[in-house]
Amino acid sequence: MSTPYSSSSGEKGSSLGRDAWLRLKKNRLALASLGFIVLVIVACFLVPLLPGIPDPNATHPDLQFLGAGSSARSMEGRDVFYLFGSDQLGRDIFSRVLYGGRVSLTVGFLATFVSLTIGVVYGAFSGYVGGRTDVVMMRVVDILYALPFIVIVIILSTYVSAMEDWKPVKFLNELFGSSLWLLFVCIGAVEWLTMSRIVRGQVLSLKRQEFIDAARSLGLSQTRILFRHLIPNTLGPVIVYTTLTVPAVMRLEAILSFLGLGVQPPDASWGSLIKEGADLMASDPGLLVYPAIIFGATLFSLNFLGDGLRDALDPKSSKD
Repeated sequence: MSTPYSSSSGEKGSSLGRDAWLRLKKNRLALASLGFIVLVIVACFLVPLLPGIPDPNATHPDLQFLGAGSSARSMEGRDVFYLFGSDQLGRDIFSRVLYGGRVSLTVGFLATFVSLTIGVVYGAFSGYVGGRTDVVMMRVVDILYALPFIVIVIILSTYVSAMEDWKPVKFLNELFGSSLWLLFVCIGAVEWLTMSRIVRGQVLSLKRQEFIDAARSLGLSQTRILFRHLIPNTLGPVIVYTTLTVPAVMRLEAILSFLGLGVQPPDASWGSLIKEGADLMASDPGLLVYPAIIFGATLFSLNFLGDGLRDALDPKSSKD
């Protein structure tokens, strides 16, 4: 016979992650944005592996500026179908948008990972140590904030490009390509400032909590307390800001590619495709419209997802 207090009649417990997911599911815009982002990632990374998707760098000079949905036969006798049309060199715009998305998304996520690593460690160390060390470290952040990001990235790109004969640089050039790894390293190296401030603020409040005093009383090392107890408890704000950093990094990569400092031809990113489309807009507006629409929709989706995660992970929202 069960009692009102038996385990069979008790309510099931719920974790913070499950509560956040339930709140996120109520946000239809954030959920739709998540689905669109997954769709774009699958399309850019898996669709090009399917048979029938043409090489994005294959040129057909006799098939220039064909409209969307065009079928034609090249001088080599090959039958081609252009879903989004062809560009000034007869290259397939659809496949170039897919491969360009690979580059833009890769730079966005890897550069965000670099900025995440630097910002979290820097901010956590500054907030935990405190005192004069914290003051000096934050003044360094303030100084870097005053410098224009674009100029810093250009200087870093120029400096690293001059070191092409150095063995580590040669290895990275062969592994990722001469411009791709340089982009996510340089962009990530200047996008960590806000992340460090967010983590520092979280650590300043967390280091006075009872569980940190208990960890110190157990004789745990400062490094263990920092990496095993403090940093994991800052993951909520870090996850939210990470989803907002990815579109910011992708925009910066697009700006650099638009200026000719990003991915070099014949490779392309969404930014370089938009640049090409802007130059040839009078000949074929589709060269600009297709990559711009997909790029803009991806950025909007990432921002909407970030807003949804912020609401879902906000502890105050659980009281509503």
